[in-house]
Amino acid sequence: MPDYKDPTRVYIGGDDPVVQVMTSVEAAEYLKMHVKTVCRLAKEGKIPAKKVGSEWRFLRSVLDNWLAESLV
Repeated sequence: MPDYKDPTRVYIGGDDPVVQVMTSVEAAEYLKMHVKTVCRLAKEGKIPAKKVGSEWRFLRSVLDNWLAESLV
């Protein structure tokens, strides 16, 4: 069984909300933003994301850190 508490590793999938991978639609809902705005910010490098094929992917924990840093 993997140790999901290890901050040096990223586990894709699973039930742990801290390392949850989200689509642009899910990230937009989570951030309470329009999906086009989230995709534009990701494309401009203003929001942390990774493009997989033609879709953007977001890690919930990274978005949480981004929000915390941008609000201070």
